[in-house]
Amino acid sequence: MTRILIVYASREGQTAKIAHEIAGGFRFQGQPVDIYRCIDCPEGLRPASYDLVFAGSSVHEGVHDPGLGAWVRANLEELSRTKSAFFSVSLSAAGSRPEQQQDAQRLVAQFIEQTGWDPDTVASFGGAIAYSKYGFIKRRIMRSISAKEGGDVDTSHDYEYTDWESVCEFAQNAADMAAPAPAMSRPSL
Repeated sequence: MTRILIVYASREGQTAKIAHEIAGGFRFQGQPVDIYRCIDCPEGLRPASYDLVFAGSSVHEGVHDPGLGAWVRANLEELSRTKSAFFSVSLSAAGSRPEQQQDAQRLVAQFIEQTGWDPDTVASFGGAIAYSKYGFIKRRIMRSISAKEGGDVDTSHDYEYTDWESVCEFAQNAADMAAPAPAMSRPSL
């Protein structure tokens, strides 16, 4: 049985939703999962006591959440001894243009460089525009950005761009990577 830890940073809730979807899939399979917002991790939490660690963060104003970056740096030694996976959540990752996908990849590379972490696998997922959760100014800014990118601008609705099938595939691939190899039997002579 694979013990799994998921640590995330989320502002409007889409990264939390993705983290909980990953956790739910593993729990459905009977795997033990601990899940925490990075700012709520218990004192003395040891990532190396898990078989697989997921860390995820949303991107705002072109950077990942500094709280998750601090958590990764504080646990870097243990993360280096554990199978680990990083997921990034941004509107760039939801874009269809090559430059948007390149921007999402650049943001992941930047986070990895800044933290010194070398996760075994990474993924970028499309986030959401949560107009209903924004204040007046942020709603106007996000509407302007979305309009410029040819996106959704009706502020009376929220828009979700997460490809849930990709989230499940990422989680399963990470789990397969962390699963112990089957025992090799010695051939009979």
